[in-house]
Amino acid sequence: MPAAQAACYVVYGPDQQVVYRAQHPPVDMSRPLHETLPRVAPGGSMVFSLDNFGCELTVNRLPLKASAKAPARGARKNQRKAAAAGAAS
Repeated sequence: MPAAQAACYVVYGPDQQVVYRAQHPPVDMSRPLHETLPRVAPGGSMVFSLDNFGCELTVNRLPLKASAKAPARGARKNQRKAAAAGAAS
């Protein structure tokens, strides 16, 4: 079964101003939003739709560091194992 995909992603900051609007999600959509969105827009909310109307002009006012995607669950687990193995040596 194919994964669902939206056509437009909009993130509002705590002041309800648009801080991100694009046809690509600002977070890893394979993870729960309550885990990922606060990392890129603390206090913000995200709306996504199947319609790309208004998404032609990209807006990205997210902090550069925060907009980087977190590693997937398995990758973080492997990083922790590697760090633990290195500390044990």
